[in-house]
Amino acid sequence: MNLSPSALENLQTLVLGLAFAGLLASAFEWATARRASFSLLSGGGLVAVASLPILAFGAPFIILRNTVRGRRIEGRPIPFVMLATMLACGWSLVSGRVVLDLAHLVSGA
Repeated sequence: MNLSPSALENLQTLVLGLAFAGLLASAFEWATARRASFSLLSGGGLVAVASLPILAFGAPFIILRNTVRGRRIEGRPIPFVMLATMLACGWSLVSGRVVLDLAHLVSGA
């Protein structure tokens, strides 16, 4: 099986986005002793504004974590799990591209 260069780059971007999301969510949990979740936005004010970058880049991990947990505990249907996984992977592809572009910008390449 041969992958085209663009497919390989997209795969690397996807994996980088997922890894960065997991790193960011885990670092948030380590620093604050609470899980990163979308409920951070419901507090409003400065906390909600400060949590936006964390949620923007950590969202794929949060979505996948909640989806797997919901499937295991609540027995959510497989089509729902597939749709949530596709959403998280699409989000991860976009955020991974942003991380790669920022890394290239910082490195001067």
